Amino acid sequence: MKICIPTMGENGIDNNVGEHFGRVPTYTIVDLDTNEVKVIPNTSEHMGGEGQPPEIMAREGVNVMICRGLGRRAITMFEELGIDVYIGASGTVKDTINEFKQNKLQKASIDDACGQHAFRDQHHNEHNLGHCY
Repeated sequence: MKICIPTMGENGIDNNVGEHFGRVPTYTIVDLDTNEVKVIPNTSEHMGGEGQPPEIMAREGVNVMICRGLGRRAITMFEELGIDVYIGASGTVKDTINEFKQNKLQKASIDDACGQHAFRDQHHNEHNLGHCY
């Protein structure tokens, strides 16, 4: 099973979890079957590239994405690509993986979406207010 976590650098399992999954510089992918750790750049349109973060993760064969929180549109995109989403990540990638293995993270549904992510233009205005990750 491959798990992807939005991260703030290239330190593998010691990376800190990023606050906004679409605007982080990197994604850290951990294969729980082989213990392989891969850090990939965020090349999505959010960072001046092409496509959406869920598409990047699907190309990498990710089964689960774990983040702090996200909006309805993102949850829907992940669901459509067959990627499960869990919320409540904090600390480092290692911390987050341990919490996932101990079933301490919540599987996300539309009802768990951050309110200000419901409307794209509103999100961009409120992102820096610290209301949601």
